Amino acid sequence: MMNTFKICLVEDEEIIRITTADELSDEGYEVVSFPNGMDCITYLNKNTADIIITDLRLPDLHGLELLKQVKEKHPNIGILVMTAYGSVDTAIDAMKIGAFNYLMKPFPTEELKINVQKLIEFKNLSIRCDIINQANQAKYGYDAYIGQSKFVQDLQKILPYAANSDSSVLITGETGTGKELIANIIHYNSPRHEKPFVKVSCAILPREMFESELFGHIKGAFTGAIKDRVGKLEEANNGTLFLDDVDDIPLELQVKLLRFLQEGEIQRIGSNKTIKLNVKIIAATKKDLGQLAEQGLFREDLYYRLNVLPIKLYAIRERIEDVAILFEYFVNHFAKKPIQILPEVYEILKQYSWKGNIREIKNIAERTVILMSNNKITPVDLPLEIKENQTIQKSYEITKPLNEQLAEIEINLIIDALSKSNNNKTKAAELLQIPLNTLRSKMEKYGLSI
Repeated sequence: MMNTFKICLVEDEEIIRITTADELSDEGYEVVSFPNGMDCITYLNKNTADIIITDLRLPDLHGLELLKQVKEKHPNIGILVMTAYGSVDTAIDAMKIGAFNYLMKPFPTEELKINVQKLIEFKNLSIRCDIINQANQAKYGYDAYIGQSKFVQDLQKILPYAANSDSSVLITGETGTGKELIANIIHYNSPRHEKPFVKVSCAILPREMFESELFGHIKGAFTGAIKDRVGKLEEANNGTLFLDDVDDIPLELQVKLLRFLQEGEIQRIGSNKTIKLNVKIIAATKKDLGQLAEQGLFREDLYYRLNVLPIKLYAIRERIEDVAILFEYFVNHFAKKPIQILPEVYEILKQYSWKGNIREIKNIAERTVILMSNNKITPVDLPLEIKENQTIQKSYEITKPLNEQLAEIEINLIIDALSKSNNNKTKAAELLQIPLNTLRSKMEKYGLSI
């Protein structure tokens, strides 16, 4: 059975070329052979390939030049180099250009097979990473932070600047306002989107492990350090590090983070070796870092280093006009299809306090989808705490026609009565002091169901 991977073999020595091609063909690969580099380049101008295996010493051009041209025009092709003449330094130069590995002639057939298989596994992993990265880019577009308020509109204008800058970003906001979502949006729309995105929750890290977790350590640095460990900052090199609940970083360790932000370098615990890094920092907190700095609970100089690009997220109670669009989005998400939501539902939701912000709206939407009937959400379908917390707003200001205001009051009273009677219509009618038939007709009129 033919392997789906196509290999271009470039080797000027005919016996080696034929023998190597046969060995690869026996493994099921499709092999196309060339005695020189230009023939391979000409072939690739009209055809595709997955892997190139090339000698570094060719009659028409050096293997390094072949690598450069291939990587420039066909960056997804994997490359293995063979050499019997060049030094190890030349082979390493090939890897710097983009070769996956090198083989020193003469090499056993098994070594060639293993290297080809490893290269295939690497390419498959790269493809999966690309798919995940593309999915994240689609998922975390600038419009992923949902809302129609002026705050959201202004936020969506700021985010591209935060994404395209290497400066630190400090995101502040109450629990559930979407701080991690903003961090994702910034990273996946930045030039670093293909590089690591490492997240650290400073609140859950044990104090004694914090330094090692962030900066790493070497073997024997302390009791229990049985091997070298790479810290989160190193993991995030050339990418982004997200420090959630940054206010929980121990005060005595904040100076090490400050030094990194100033110098772009770290030292692992127990090591004198300085490691240069290129990491964008996004920090988040639900507390006022400026106030903590004034109280001596957070380093003032670190605060200013983190707060280069500040982003403050508003609580839902400060942008109540976003409740409807958020609730509708999450309802349709959990229902897996568009759901009709009666206007009265939105009016009730706007009166709720939403102390858990977006996270609570998501939770309530999920439960409402479970409780709803007939693919339609009515006030009765809302969870109990929403109905119990509902308040009837009394105002003598004429904001809408009298019949609409009276209808809203009737709906609220009926919902309250049904809630208190555990959805028993007879008992609800008694509480409202109206005939049962009247209650039924009003529920039908307003689209209310149990």
